[in-house]
Amino acid sequence: MELTIAQKLDALLKLQSLDSQLDELIKIRGGLPEEVRDLEDDIAGFETRIGKFQAEIKTLEEDIERNRIAKKDAEKLITKYKDQQMNVRNNREFDAISKEIELQSLEIELAEKRINEAQFRVRGKEEEIKTTTAALNERKEDLKAKKQELDQITSESQEEEKAIIDQRDEQATTIEPRLLNSYNKIRGNALNGLAVVMVKRGACGGCFNVVPPQRQADIKDKKKIIVCEHCGRIFADVEGVPEPAPVGRGR
Repeated sequence: MELTIAQKLDALLKLQSLDSQLDELIKIRGGLPEEVRDLEDDIAGFETRIGKFQAEIKTLEEDIERNRIAKKDAEKLITKYKDQQMNVRNNREFDAISKEIELQSLEIELAEKRINEAQFRVRGKEEEIKTTTAALNERKEDLKAKKQELDQITSESQEEEKAIIDQRDEQATTIEPRLLNSYNKIRGNALNGLAVVMVKRGACGGCFNVVPPQRQADIKDKKKIIVCEHCGRIFADVEGVPEPAPVGRGR
């Protein structure tokens, strides 16, 4: 059976009332849900940063090990070349071996330099891990406290919220889909979540702009769905008696 405009408006007003009750319950939680999300993002960021530092340390330690091996190889060659020097047959062979010893000595110096630089960078990364871990643990403690606070508030209103949601879902089924979609769209764009409002003291109950007397009379008649010319909210009714429309003057 087709509902009258008055019935449609009444159904929308009831839905708005339930949604407003849900908004109030959510408002009680304040900024806690957002704070929890922010802390979770911070923690994920710190964990990623620590993982990056650890990967960099691993790469540096591999470089250190390679340079240590290169240093040992160079030291072995120097020992070998020095033994060969004892058995040279002429000065040319002696000078050639001396150059090889010099080159390997430079390799040792270069390896030691690279080892020291890498060790310095490892210490820096370890310090950064230490600082980041301290910040991470602090955030984790904050998150634990915020979650406990949020859980307590949520648990206190959980049954009430579920009951309202069930009523809200049932009420939504009484509204035709196209009208319900319009309602949801208007509500989504409204800062205060109001899609259906009353005319109060001659003004829109949503944006508070003045509603002309003749328009108030049309809203009161409920012969068609009328929206606010300024904010687009649906007018459900007029509180009290609408202001009389001005009487036209004869010439």
